[in-house]
Amino acid sequence: MIKVLKSGFFSTIQDEGRFGHLAYGVPVSGAMDSYSSQFANELIDNTIDAAVLEMTMTGAELLFLKSTTIAITGADMNPVLNGNAIDMYKSITVKPDDTLSFGRLINGFRTYIAVKGGFLSESVLGSRSMLKGITDNSRIHKGDYLEINTTSNVVRSKNAKLKFNPSHLNADILDVTKGPEFDRLTKSQQTLLFSKTFQVSKNNNRMAYQLDALVHNKLASILTSPVLPGTVQLTPSGQLIVLMRDCQTTGGYPRILQLPEKSINMLSQKTARSSFKLRQSVF
Repeated sequence: MIKVLKSGFFSTIQDEGRFGHLAYGVPVSGAMDSYSSQFANELIDNTIDAAVLEMTMTGAELLFLKSTTIAITGADMNPVLNGNAIDMYKSITVKPDDTLSFGRLINGFRTYIAVKGGFLSESVLGSRSMLKGITDNSRIHKGDYLEINTTSNVVRSKNAKLKFNPSHLNADILDVTKGPEFDRLTKSQQTLLFSKTFQVSKNNNRMAYQLDALVHNKLASILTSPVLPGTVQLTPSGQLIVLMRDCQTTGGYPRILQLPEKSINMLSQKTARSSFKLRQSVF
């Protein structure tokens, strides 16, 4: 069990997501940066779909009431255990009454804490991912108690050799593929998409990232059609909206591009005013 002393700006329990329910309007959800969350789980020999704690921009402060093993990945928020700085990307043993806290954000945007066995939060439709309207709690709060699996603390030493890709947090080029309406764009518009530098706007969250750069647009809206995390929509104003993990399941804006999983993960670690370019790829 873990007691939440401080919740941080926006902290939630997430796993790999909620699949098979798009037809009923239920978003996929799951960890915004699946690469970092899976890496944290692998470090302590969890299954990659074990639920983790995702923290955005600022870290939580947690009091451990039982012994366990943890790993911290993703954005560097200067983790501290009992007042002493600790390393990221390695397994760490914590004991009863140990306090984990975080300092200033150094790079990236989202940090992941995996605990041995995973967090045992409410499971709805096959997932523990918190989401407003689906789970009772949509985020953690000060005073909450987080249940964890304490049945095993065995860690295989081979996982200490795992290497996190440092470019993941600072990538300035994101690969994309064509969306269903890409060919409705003019050649000049298509060229512009892969030459322009885009910037993340202040309007970014788990549902979508809006980009600060306009693409002249005269395309008509489309009939409401399926969308997925990573779908890039072109609005009538010419703004690009990249749908993220908690996005709606249908939309009426032209779907001009699609981010693959790796690019979604990279984008999720970018803060407002971060810049990048798009690169067309074939997968």
